[in-house]
Amino acid sequence: MPSYPPDERDLRTFRLAGLDLPIRSTVAVVAVILIVIFDFQRTLIPDALVQYDRNPGIQRLQAISRVVLFFLVPLGIVVLGFRDRPSRYGLRLGDWRWGLGLAIAGCIVMTPIVLLLSGTPDFRAYYAPSNDPLPSLLATNTMDLLSTEFVYRGFLMLCLARVFGPIGLVVALFPFTFTHLTKPEAELLSTFAGGAVYGWLTWRTGSILWGAAAHVYIVTLIIAASAGFGGA
Repeated sequence: MPSYPPDERDLRTFRLAGLDLPIRSTVAVVAVILIVIFDFQRTLIPDALVQYDRNPGIQRLQAISRVVLFFLVPLGIVVLGFRDRPSRYGLRLGDWRWGLGLAIAGCIVMTPIVLLLSGTPDFRAYYAPSNDPLPSLLATNTMDLLSTEFVYRGFLMLCLARVFGPIGLVVALFPFTFTHLTKPEAELLSTFAGGAVYGWLTWRTGSILWGAAAHVYIVTLIIAASAGFGGA
């Protein structure tokens, strides 16, 4: 597995109430806590537009909101606050041969599972209302899930990994799981395993792109399939 050795700036600390805390890791954890709160509260979406029926319009607004909260905010922290390179946080191709191969293999394995789950009442009720023509659906999911992979696996996980090692992968599962709390129970219970796989893929390749691509495929398939079963 690739190693993620820290540089001197990753290890810098500050003292707070007698505690010596690593600056970058502490900032990343606090930032993600606030980001998850603002995302859950839909802070960036005007109150008049907030709806909870998961129609394609509100899904697009949430995706745009996540581009700001999950992508631009942590990217700004990396570039302007840490004065660091985004490539150290997964914004690169990385080991693309492994990434492409593993992403394709994962999608092949997950396709029959997704199709099976899509036919259940819980999944149809949750996902079918979000269906949209494929180009629009792909655009929404790409904005949403690329941003999601960056904030959890690139920004948080890789930042923690350079100070604390592989436990950073496990810690990053906490906020990722919280964003799934309203989803069907079967998906919520599997989030730990799915998030671990996405984290491992980022760790193995040094890039968030391959996990994001697989994530987009799986979510797009489950929405389209749920709508198809719902209309059957």
